[in-house]
Amino acid sequence: MVQYNPKDWITFIFRFHKSDTFRQLIPMMITIGLYSYAVAYLEIEYWQLSDDSHVKNITIMHGMLGFVISLLLVFRTNTAYDRWWEGRKHWGALVNNSRNLAIKLSVILKEDTDKLFFKRVIPGYASILQKHLNDEETAKTLFEDLDLDINHHNHRPNQVAKMMFQKIHDLHEVGKISGDQLIIINSEIQSFTDICGACERIKNTPIPYSYSSFIKKFIFFYIMTLPFGYVFSLGYYVIPVVVFTFYVLASLELIAEEIEDPFGDDANDLPTRKLASNIKKHVEEIL
Repeated sequence: MVQYNPKDWITFIFRFHKSDTFRQLIPMMITIGLYSYAVAYLEIEYWQLSDDSHVKNITIMHGMLGFVISLLLVFRTNTAYDRWWEGRKHWGALVNNSRNLAIKLSVILKEDTDKLFFKRVIPGYASILQKHLNDEETAKTLFEDLDLDINHHNHRPNQVAKMMFQKIHDLHEVGKISGDQLIIINSEIQSFTDICGACERIKNTPIPYSYSSFIKKFIFFYIMTLPFGYVFSLGYYVIPVVVFTFYVLASLELIAEEIEDPFGDDANDLPTRKLASNIKKHVEEIL
């Protein structure tokens, strides 16, 4: 996750981070620039279209569709950010629940051997969940047309949660944990599985294909038709205008694509590895 000072906004203008969309779009921007130059050259030098040509009226279409494409991109980015923020809330809940479970066990358990078990297993759940969500195969479990070589009975986070509950059950059987304490601790362990399921829902359910595909096609045809109408009023200056317009629209789509799956290794994804490390540190301090 990129660390930055949100108040130092001038730095954002002149600094190009490796994850910046400008770097990713440079090849396509050059291609769009050459395409715009070719259209401008044909209309000005070769075809020599007059100002009363019907081609000039293409700008009317862009004026009408500009509002539509802006609404689509706003909805797209908002939906992607909601997924990113929801993932952050679930990992924040995992941090809190891990602390709460460790605090309760540190008071309830008297033997160091029992505490040592949970000192290792509670942080282990966060670490295993981080690797589970970062696995590309996890995102493909809902695909009906793929026959993945996955043993779904060996769901790693579930296995760790089962180990914790098994240990709690054994401690209850030998009288080290009372029935009321068992109910309290059970709710904490259950919350781990609930968080895992919520994160898997985000990971396994991307934006519908038809919606994402339509936006990309919309941006492409919108940009490809821009030079034809605006050459009459801008001349060769249409080249930087079209390139900049493409940069803005395509950047919004790229940002949405990057943050809609917040559990990967992209620069703007959630720092799940760091969060898992913090859970380990806090649990070890408590237990």
